[in-house]
Parts: sequence; C-alpha cells; structure tokens
Amino acid sequence: MTAAQLIPTPDILQVPWGWFQVLLTSTFFLHLLLMNILLGCSLITFFQHAAGKSTEMNRLISGKLPFAAAFTINFGVAPLLFLQVLYGHFMYASTMLMAFYWLLIVGILILTYYGTYIYSLTYDRAADFHTVLSGAIATALLVVAFLFTCNLSLMVNPEKWSAYFANPQGTLLNLTDPSLIPRFLHSVFASIAVGGLTIGFYYDFKKRRGETNCDPGIATGMKWFAIATILNFGAGPWYWGSLPLSVRALSGSGSTFFLLFLLLGIMGAIFSLIYGILQRVRPAIYFLLTTLLCMVLVREFSRRLTLAPWFKTSDLEVVPQYSPLVAFLLIFAAGIGLVWYMIRLVLSDKEVRP
Repeated sequence: MTAAQLIPTPDILQVPWGWFQVLLTSTFFLHLLLMNILLGCSLITFFQHAAGKSTEMNRLISGKLPFAAAFTINFGVAPLLFLQVLYGHFMYASTMLMAFYWLLIVGILILTYYGTYIYSLTYDRAADFHTVLSGAIATALLVVAFLFTCNLSLMVNPEKWSAYFANPQGTLLNLTDPSLIPRFLHSVFASIAVGGLTIGFYYDFKKRRGETNCDPGIATGMKWFAIATILNFGAGPWYWGSLPLSVRALSGSGSTFFLLFLLLGIMGAIFSLIYGILQRVRPAIYFLLTTLLCMVLVREFSRRLTLAPWFKTSDLEVVPQYSPLVAFLLIFAAGIGLVWYMIRLVLSDKEVRP
C-alpha cells in the first residue's frame, strides 16, 4: 500500500483556505510566544534552584507560572483547531498512530497545572523541595513539547504511516526522523531565550516605573537569553541539515518565501543577540518578536514543501458560509482585549477584587 492510499479525504471548507491560514499563523504565533515563556521560565527556575540559587527572582517566577500555564493552554486551542481545518486529514492520521501518547498529554498538562499552583502557594513552606517541584514542572512541559514535536513530524511523513500495520496499538513516535531531535532542541533553546528575555523585560518594566535594584534581574535575564540564543545558532544548522532534500533544494512552490523568511529570521536573531549582550532589553524584544514571526512562517512553508507531493491547501474544496467566521473574529477580538487587560493586572501586581 502506497502513502497516497493512506491519506484520508480532506473536509470541505466554509471560506477560502487563506482565511484559515492567516488565523493559524497569527494564533500559533501568540501560542508560541506564551509557550516559550512558560517552558523557558520553568527551565530557568529549575536550573537556578539546582545550582543553589533560590533567589527572589525564583519566587517571582513561581507566582507567575500558573498564569502562564493557563494562558498557554488556552491559546493553544485555536491554532490546533485551525491546523486541523487545513491539515486535518494528515494530523488525524498521525494522532491516531500515536494515540496513546497523545491522550497522555491531557493528563500531563492537568498535573502540570496543579504543579504550578503547588510550587507557587508552598514556595515559602517547602523550600527544601524547590528543585524537585520546579524540575517536575519543567520535565512535564518538556515531555509535552516532545510529544507535540513527534506528532508534527509524523504528520508530514505519510510514508511512515504504514508502520501502523506492524504496530496498531497507537504507540508510534517516528523516532527515526533525523529532524526530530534537532527540531526539539531548537524549540527548547528558543524557549529558554524567550524566558530569559521575559525576565529581563519584567525588571526593565519595573525600572522604568521608578523601582530600584532592578539591574541584577535585567542582567540575569539577558544572560540566559544570550546563552540560549548562542546555543540555538548551533542547533539551527543541525535542524536545517536534517530537513528533507525537497525542502533544502528550494525548488518547490513557496521556496522563495521560505528562504526569505529564513534569512530575515536569522538576521533578527543576530540583532537580538547583540542587543541582549548589551542589555538593551526593548530593542532585543523587537528583534526577537520579528524572528519568532519569521520562524513561524518558515515552519509553515517547510510543512507545505514537505507535503507538496501529496497535498496543497489550494486544492481544498470550498462551500461558502461566512457567518461562523465573522462570529469567531468578533469573539476572538474581545478575548484578546480581555487577555491583555489581565496581563496588565499581572504585570502591575494588582489583585482582582470582587
């Protein structure tokens, strides 16, 4: 049986695919930013606890982790749904092939969410368990990130789906994919970089409001950012070299945009690293956000080039029905406004009182 015979028939769309592509890109960018903050800050607190540095910064991060977990999980729903709209016939198949691990993610996230509250609420009373608690949270998040990476890897490799006939238990992970490990490490290093820059931004924000003794926090955050970014300059070429030849050949439809956004992302990362080393927080943030957006687009064009032999989104059938899209956009805009209001409350350390 060939790979093409294993691919299900795609669903019919209500609006042209471009609408869903824009929504997928924008919502995934927001989720990626929040996910990097959560994972990066979790890893940083664990490393600092393990090194015997239970500083006030760790206490601060412990209090913010429950908020970061809630935002990350909720903002992950929309891009996952839009991914299923455009590539559902691929993702459904890959999810079924690793169904056991995919269902495991739900339980891990629930326990992780509880763990962030335990870590935060018992910070003063459980000083001897800081390393264990922060390590458990960071490890759980790494497991979730790895399982998502496995699913997205399996999703774009239909030729590996025939392994189901030898293993129908839903425990396939596509561990033979040469891009799996560098892709995972690339994401982890990026998370630490974003986490460090978030810490630097927080203390820079406090400093601009007139608070004192913020320079050590800025220096620590920017140090983590710079180290992780440098490490990513090593993981990046490894990831590139592990991509399929059809992607690296830059000969398919969309390859020009793929190369353009890749180069812009690399340039943005270089400038953000320079400003990070100089502890110029705001310019580093601007260039990092540019890099993240470019890398989201690179990710999308890479997926398109990889799936080109089997599928193009422009081939999806459309039966027009715009009212659900309009309703979603209105609710989405209201939700973004509400989330921004809550973020401002968190940053200002105000309590929401009835």
